[in-house]
Amino acid sequence: MLEDLSLKLDKALKKITGQGRLTEENISDTLREIRRVLLDADVNYKVAKKFIDDVKEKALGKEVLASVTPGQLITKIIYDELTELMGGSDKELTLNPSGPTVILMVGLQGSGKTTFSAKLANDLQKKKRKLLLTAADIYRPAAIDQLQTLGKSIDVPVFTIDGSKDAVKIAKESVAYAKENGLDTIIIDTAGRLHVDEELMREIVSIKEAVKPTEILFVVDSMTGQDAVNSAKAFNDKLEFDGIVLSKMDGDSRGGCALSIKAVVDKPVKFISSGEKLDAIEKFYPDRLASRILGKGDVISLVEKAQEQIGEKEAEDLEKKLLSNKFDFEDFLKQIKMIKKMGSLKSLLSMVPGMGNQLADADIDDKQLARVESIIQSMTKKERLNPKVLNGSRRKRIARGSGNTIQEVNRLIKQFNEMQKMMKMFNSKGGKKKMKRLGKKYRFN
Repeated sequence: MLEDLSLKLDKALKKITGQGRLTEENISDTLREIRRVLLDADVNYKVAKKFIDDVKEKALGKEVLASVTPGQLITKIIYDELTELMGGSDKELTLNPSGPTVILMVGLQGSGKTTFSAKLANDLQKKKRKLLLTAADIYRPAAIDQLQTLGKSIDVPVFTIDGSKDAVKIAKESVAYAKENGLDTIIIDTAGRLHVDEELMREIVSIKEAVKPTEILFVVDSMTGQDAVNSAKAFNDKLEFDGIVLSKMDGDSRGGCALSIKAVVDKPVKFISSGEKLDAIEKFYPDRLASRILGKGDVISLVEKAQEQIGEKEAEDLEKKLLSNKFDFEDFLKQIKMIKKMGSLKSLLSMVPGMGNQLADADIDDKQLARVESIIQSMTKKERLNPKVLNGSRRKRIARGSGNTIQEVNRLIKQFNEMQKMMKMFNSKGGKKKMKRLGKKYRFN
C-alpha cells in the first residue's frame, strides 16, 4: 500500500537528515524534491502546491531543539501536514440509534461497491447490527448473483425483486422489508455509473429521494488516481454524499487519490478496502496512514488486528506458556492460523516501525506460512505437544505427508528448538536483567 510514495519520500528526506541545521536553502531543496514526488504520485497539482507551501512556512518558523535533528523536525512537520491533508482525524459511520439505518453505495463501474457492501455488512454484523443487503444493480450481468453469493457466505439476507428493472422500487421495498422483519441496517448496492450519464444519475438521485439514506458512501478505485478524484467531485455535486471508501488500496503504490480526495471534494474518507477477503476492511485513520507513508509503521492497527483474532484469556495462556518455556507446535499452529487471518505477512510487517521501506524489495511469500502449517499438521498430537520425540523416521513420515523435503522439516524443527532455547535464556534471571536494560536503551519516546 503506497509503497512507491513511501520509498520516494524516504529518499527525499534523506537529503536533509545529515544537515546540521535548517536553512531556507536546504528546506527548499528538500521540498522541491518532495513536490516532484507528490506530482509523480498523481497528487492534484493545487493540493501538492498548498501542501509544500504549508510545510515550508512551518519549517522556516521552527527552531531546531538540541535533542532534535533537522531531519526529525521536517519529518514531524510533514507527518502533521499529511495527517491534516487526509482529514485530520477519523470519522465515524453514521448509524441510527432508533429506526433503520440505510447506507447507499454509489460510484463508478468496477470500483468495488458490491464486494465492499458485503465487507461492511460482515463488519457491522460483528457489532450486533441486523443486516440486509439490497441488490439494486439491475444492469451489470450477474451483479445480483454476486451479492447473493457474498451474502450467503456471511449469513446476511439479500433482497431483490426477480425480473424487476426498477432500481428505485427495489431499494424502496427493501427498506419496507427490513422494517417488517426487524432488521436495523440496510446496505443498498447500486449500479456503477458515469457522472456524465444523465439518465443513470437521475436514477441514483431518485433512489436517494426514495429511501432517504442515513449515509451515502462513494466507493472509489484508489488506483485510478486523479480520475477518481474528479469523478468523486462530480458525484458529490449531484448527490452530496457523506463519506468516501478507498477500494483496492492493496494495489495502490502511488497514493495520489488517498492524498488528494479529501482536499478536493471536502468529504472524509471513512474506510479502506483492500483485497477480496470479506474481512479486508479498515477504518480510515489519517494519522496512521501518514505514519505508514513516512515508514514509521502503524503499531496501533497491528495491535487491533491481533486483538480481533486472539481473546484476552488466550493471550494470557500464551504468555504463561512462553514464560514457562512450554510453547509447543500445537501453540505454534494456532499462532500461524491467527496471523493468516490478519492479512499478508508483508502488510503486517509494514506496520512495524522502520520495517516498511526495508521490505520494498524483500521476497516475503505467504506460501512459506502455508508450508510451515502443512508440516505441523502432518505431525501427530503427541509430536506437536512433545517435539523431542521427532526422530529420523518420524521426520521422514512428516515430510512425505506434508509434501515437503526432509531438509525443510529439519529446518523448521531446528528453528523451533532455537526459539525455545532463546525463550529459556530470556526467562532466566540474567536474561530478564538484559531485557530490562534493552528496554531502557530502546524505549519508544
